[in-house]
Amino acid sequence: MEHHSSLDDYDKVRQVLSNLYDNWRDQPSLEDLARPVGLSEDQLQKLFTRWAGLTPKAFLQALTLDHARKMLNDSASILDAALDSGLSGPGRLHDLFVAHEAMSPGAFKSKGQGLTISYGYHPSPFGIALAMVTDHGLCGLAFADHGGEVAALADMTRRWPNAMFNEDSAKTAPYATQIFKGSDGQPIRITLIGSDFEISVWETLLKIPQKRAVTYGDIATKIGKPKAARAVGAAVGKNPISFVVPCHRVIGKSGDITGYHWGLTRKRAILGWEAGQV
Repeated sequence: MEHHSSLDDYDKVRQVLSNLYDNWRDQPSLEDLARPVGLSEDQLQKLFTRWAGLTPKAFLQALTLDHARKMLNDSASILDAALDSGLSGPGRLHDLFVAHEAMSPGAFKSKGQGLTISYGYHPSPFGIALAMVTDHGLCGLAFADHGGEVAALADMTRRWPNAMFNEDSAKTAPYATQIFKGSDGQPIRITLIGSDFEISVWETLLKIPQKRAVTYGDIATKIGKPKAARAVGAAVGKNPISFVVPCHRVIGKSGDITGYHWGLTRKRAILGWEAGQV
């Protein structure tokens, strides 16, 4: 029951967010937002606030250009501090720590040959989450809307076409619980499978604190390739472990919230949801 309730909640929230962003110049009222999703104003206010920790109005304010620029303040020094602490250290995500390791370059070059990857679908605050794990830890986390599960799986399996894939939600469920419900301080183990350059970008993403953001150029500078902002952008877009490796916290240098592999509405949803976390 909880599975369907959680997904239905996000589906309604997603429609409200799309409406908000498509029509923000018209300043849609709570009634305008509630009617298309079959809710009363009071029901929407309660649902949205329970989901985001913010009212729809406060949520929209949290994602204005001005607010995004504030998130970028001192972004370079944020990464300086992150690098000073050492990329091998645990990264903090909400109330859980992320312990990561990089898979051997051979696993990436062989496109997953010899790897067995288990996968399962789980409810999340952002729709259906597809979790993928190896014996070493979480290697993939994707999102899908209703009916998009097959496409999400195809997208992920294409990354490692020579691996063996096995549906096993019992194996992936503990990871989903850690990610979306908290883990009592226990680290969540993740495994990064990519090129050396991609892994250096993803490791840097792990160091961006919640409620802050950095630019592609910031990351390029911090990994010692200041002219590689475009390549950094491509690596960010290929991040296989969404949310946990927070590629959603990378935005344009102007403060524009652009580009997200799992949909721009979902990127805004995650950033706004994080803004409401205490």
